[in-house]
Amino acid sequence: MENRSFDISHLIPTPEFLYGFSTCTSIGSHSSIQLVALDDLQLGVHKVSSSTTHNTVQPPAPEFESPDQKTPTLAWEALYPAGSVNPSGPIPGGFGFYLSGPSVFAQRLESATEAIFSYRMMLQDGWEWMVVWATSRTDVQAVDRKNAANVSISGLCGGKFISSTYINILTIVLNYRPNAIGELYAYLPLTTSNATQLSSVPPLSVANADYGISVGRGAFKLDKAISRWMSIAFRIKLNDVGELEVWTDGRSVMTSVGLSFRESEAGKIKGMHLQTFFGVGLIVHRGHGTDWASPKDQRAWFSDVTGVILR
Repeated sequence: MENRSFDISHLIPTPEFLYGFSTCTSIGSHSSIQLVALDDLQLGVHKVSSSTTHNTVQPPAPEFESPDQKTPTLAWEALYPAGSVNPSGPIPGGFGFYLSGPSVFAQRLESATEAIFSYRMMLQDGWEWMVVWATSRTDVQAVDRKNAANVSISGLCGGKFISSTYINILTIVLNYRPNAIGELYAYLPLTTSNATQLSSVPPLSVANADYGISVGRGAFKLDKAISRWMSIAFRIKLNDVGELEVWTDGRSVMTSVGLSFRESEAGKIKGMHLQTFFGVGLIVHRGHGTDWASPKDQRAWFSDVTGVILR
């Protein structure tokens, strides 16, 4: 078991990149990757949800192990109490915070236009699905942040309420429907090109007036993460012309090109937003709270957080 090789492509699914960081100790020595501990201070964690925890723990042994992947020895633990909807609800669940990465990475990211962010996750044995659950989203924001775009990876269930104060906002939510069916919810600038490109992503993409565009529904399933470590990676290329891509366990499952992520050249990639919870977002829509809540006390673990700059 100790002699097996580690497939770095599950976290960094490209052979060429400029610089990056990772908390995955199995990567070993790499001239362009800074290895850091799974530690808030070293990773530049800030704006932490005050109602939840993300304790660093030794995760349970998985029931299933991949031959080319090693089991993480440390992970952030997310707790989802029965009835919890999100970190700010009456019953707080999951966790949320921003992460800028190590200082050198954060500085280089200021001038980057294309990057990949990834992590590994595992759901507890006996995990129960609800109406919707999600673990990853990518945000590029140019509102109330002096046109500084923010690319984030987070967990969010369902839609996000878009008010008039969020005019120039991109939100991409990696979403999971009943039976672990995966999809991407996308809220991009309302251009004809964005709508056309996202609606054409197979196997099924559907526009929703309330929750954005459901992209690539059924392109992947999350059931592989039950009692098993599953890798998820995002690639974002800012204008012009924008691209997004999603990988699971090193396999590309979703791609869209010809997108507009920002409406100003001043928009920049600022870091990651790690967030996970049951529910419909930080603003819970009336009538959805109990339907989208965790059906029982549950746990999930997140590890091997990684970010690389492509250009």
